[in-house]
Amino acid sequence: MSPHAPVLLAEVIEALKPAPGDVMIDATFGAGGYTRAILDAGARVIALDRDPTVQPHADAVANDFPGRFQLVRTPFSGLAEAFAESGADRLDGAVFDIGVSSMQLDRAERGFSFMRDGPLDMRMSDQGETAADIVNTWDHGPLAHILKLYGEERQSGRIATAILRRRVERPFTRTLDLAETVEKALGGRRGAPIHPATRTFQALRIAVNDELGELERGLAAAEATLAPGGRLAVVTFHSLEDRIVKAFLTERSGNAPAGSRHAPIAIDPRKPSFTLQFKGAREATEQERAANPRARSAKLRAAVRTDAPAWKAAA
Repeated sequence: MSPHAPVLLAEVIEALKPAPGDVMIDATFGAGGYTRAILDAGARVIALDRDPTVQPHADAVANDFPGRFQLVRTPFSGLAEAFAESGADRLDGAVFDIGVSSMQLDRAERGFSFMRDGPLDMRMSDQGETAADIVNTWDHGPLAHILKLYGEERQSGRIATAILRRRVERPFTRTLDLAETVEKALGGRRGAPIHPATRTFQALRIAVNDELGELERGLAAAEATLAPGGRLAVVTFHSLEDRIVKAFLTERSGNAPAGSRHAPIAIDPRKPSFTLQFKGAREATEQERAANPRARSAKLRAAVRTDAPAWKAAA
C-alpha cells in the first residue's frame, strides 16, 4: 500500500455518496486520494490545501480529470470563500482528513518528525510562526500551557523548564536537538511505548498551525455552505480532534444532553442542522490497520445537512 494511502477511503466514499453532477469539497487534498475517488464517481471536486508542496499532485489530478477539479490554497477556514469563488451553486459534500499527513512527516525538511533531523519548522503552509519561534521566544507559562493542552503532556512544566534553560546556551534550530532535550528532561525512554518527545511535537505542531481552531472554523463553514442533503465526512486521528467533531455533530444534530432533574432544562430553539449517518464513529478494519499503520487511530464521523439554518457561532 502507498505510504500516502487515504485512510478509511471506502467508508468515506460510502458516507459522501458522490455521483455525476455533484460538487464536493476535499478540505485536505494532500496527495489527492479522496479527491480521485470522488472524481472517479463522476463528481466535481474543489480541493483545499494550505501546503504548497501538494501542487504536483494537484497538477496530476487536473491532467487526469480536466474540467472537474480545482485546487485552492487555503486552510479549512477558507472553505466558504473557496466555494463561493468556484462558481458552483450547490455543495453536495465535504470531507476533512484532520492532522499531519504522512507526506509531511516523511520529509525531514518540514520539521514535523522527531525521528528525522531537520529544521524546526512544522508549518503546513509557508507562512507564520515556526516551532523554533515558539520554543525560542515563548515564556514558560504559555509554553507549558500548550504542551499540556495540545499534547496532553503531564510533565509540561518540566519540559518547558528544560527548554528555557537550554535555549539560554543556544537557540533551538533542529528537530533532533529539541527531541533530545525533551528526552533528557523526562529521564530517557525507559521502555516507554512511544518516544518521550511525541506529545511535545504534537503540541507544537497544533499550535503552529492552529489546527483545532481551523477545524472548528472549517466545520462551521461546511455547515453554512452545504446544501440540504449535502454530506459531511470527517476523519480524525487523535482524541483532541475527535472531541471537537463529536461535540459539533452531537449539538448540531439535536442530540446534546437535555440536563438533569437538579438543573432546569434549557430549550434550544434552533432546529438540527445535521442528522447523523450513524451513531458513534467508524474505525478502520483489521485488514486496513495491518496494511496502513496510520489507520490504527482513525475515526470517521459523518452527517447529512438538513434544511434548517446554520447555527451561529457562540459569542
